[in-house]
Amino acid sequence: MIYEMTVQVRVMDIFKGQEWYTTLFNREPDFIPHGGFAEWELIPGCWLQLAEGNPSTYSGPIRLGVEDISSERERLKSLLPLEHFDIHEREEVPVKWATFQDPWGNGIGLFEYHDHSIMKQRIQFIHGKDKLSPE
Repeated sequence: MIYEMTVQVRVMDIFKGQEWYTTLFNREPDFIPHGGFAEWELIPGCWLQLAEGNPSTYSGPIRLGVEDISSERERLKSLLPLEHFDIHEREEVPVKWATFQDPWGNGIGLFEYHDHSIMKQRIQFIHGKDKLSPE
């Protein structure tokens, strides 16, 4: 039985990486066990580990569900130097999505359900509440 997961991305400079990912997630890491390493629990049981080291070629994208992809894009573009942050959608795909890279080449993506009732059902199932909010 799988009950939890972690995904690790590597950055050449942990201090710059931690600053960049703190901006991306709009909060400080949940856990810094030692130098060269930081972790965020993005949703219950799903952790992103940031490790200092050589980034993997062609890693990601790690896709993150958001409530409003356009607002999140504007927030991130005002705070981070992001290129190629276009929002895409196709009639047969139930989400809008955008993919960009961190400064170390790790792929990051956002997505938003077209049908917000599905999004609310997922949030309720995963978080036990109706709306995501920083805690």
